[in-house]
Amino acid sequence: MLSKETLKKIFPNWEEGLYDAVLNEAVLKEAKAGTTMLKMGQNIKSAMLVIEGTVKLYQEGEDGGEYFMYHLNPGEACAVTLVCNYHHEQSQVLAKAMTDIKYLAIPIEFMEKWLNEFKSWHYFVIKTYRSRYEELLKTINETAFKNMDERLAFYIERHVHQFGNTVKLTHQEIANDLNTSREVISRLLKKMENNGWIIMNRNSFDWIKKK
Repeated sequence: MLSKETLKKIFPNWEEGLYDAVLNEAVLKEAKAGTTMLKMGQNIKSAMLVIEGTVKLYQEGEDGGEYFMYHLNPGEACAVTLVCNYHHEQSQVLAKAMTDIKYLAIPIEFMEKWLNEFKSWHYFVIKTYRSRYEELLKTINETAFKNMDERLAFYIERHVHQFGNTVKLTHQEIANDLNTSREVISRLLKKMENNGWIIMNRNSFDWIKKK
């Protein structure tokens, strides 16, 4: 059971009444690492606020390929679920649990009600939109204006910032996230190793900050 004290630590800028409303109406749920939280075309019935763990969001192309967008961490909400809830739309992204997670599911009927009732919820929603928009701008910049080796470096740096210097991803997983082939990723990682940017291990590699 989630306490108000814990909720205040994770979401420190809410109003007192909003904490009570969330505790009364939201459902605390858990999911194991690797669980698909959202699917393309899924009807969204609740907003998702992360309490513990990390969720990874993807965009799926017409060819079935997946492209990594951003992570969700404790204290953050899935902007896609907020938007889908408010406009009664379907999900246009995939979301998967990177680690075991705990999250709050807030039923759709409270989205508009809380926007009108709590200023802190309004600010939280706006902040969520802005943060995700900034993340998407970074992703678009890397995709549109950088070559694949620069995109790979950017991707690894984001992963390192999230999980630490040891990257435990297969070449195929990285290729899927960047919508390219495993052979391309293997070649570029070998190039990074030769340049002294990474140290290859058996099932992982360590990222060394570029000078």
